[in-house]
Amino acid sequence: MTQPNASSNVRAVERALQILGCFDDKHTERGVSDIAQAVGLHKATTHRIVTTLVSYGYLERAENGQRYRLGMRLANLGFLVMRRMDLRREAMPIMTELASRLDETCDLSVYNRGEVYFIEVVQGSRALTVAAAVGRSLPIHATASGKVILAFVPEAESEAALEEPMVAHTHRTITRPAELRRQLEVVREQGFAVDDEELELGVRAVSAPVRDREGNVIGALSVTCPTSRLPLNRVPSVGDEIRQAADAISARLGWHS
Repeated sequence: MTQPNASSNVRAVERALQILGCFDDKHTERGVSDIAQAVGLHKATTHRIVTTLVSYGYLERAENGQRYRLGMRLANLGFLVMRRMDLRREAMPIMTELASRLDETCDLSVYNRGEVYFIEVVQGSRALTVAAAVGRSLPIHATASGKVILAFVPEAESEAALEEPMVAHTHRTITRPAELRRQLEVVREQGFAVDDEELELGVRAVSAPVRDREGNVIGALSVTCPTSRLPLNRVPSVGDEIRQAADAISARLGWHS
């Protein structure tokens, strides 16, 4: 059987996006012929793409069955985007204050396809800082923020992540699922996680969970710095500070402990 080439796949995506984009406040519902005319496609092609979009929830049939409207799958995606925007907006004042008080880099991350993904970073003022940037992704098993997320997501989700290969980034990286499970129990008990040179030698990080109004963990607030500025005897007190800051962000999102 002949496989479609890459260019035809891209055209199919473009056409699907054009179809979704033809719905607006003035055209909340459209029939296939109307959609075809609006985007300049043949009716048969339009019908195939519309049928696919309906099967995935991006479009749905209107009450009369002959017209279509945007589906709830798009609303769910939009909600995820809005929630992330809310998280960044509510976190920034607290992150700025925490970074200033500790004079260290503070970052906010979320879970994304088996990794932690930075959505906000506030740099400390010291000359020597740990590199961090919005958009950067890090392995979930070798980071404090990753451990926080694994500790508090549903068990099925954390177990699925533990089944993935765990690469050793340093000689201190935890690569055995049983050992990481034990550490996740400690994270749940103390309310924060520690990366003790597990991603990069000479770097230590502490992280605490951020929750939404229902109490679900949706992100992790972390402070990362050279080990010389965060000796192990300071970790409990810094951990408590970060946990309190993360709880303050959660409260701004509507969570009440």
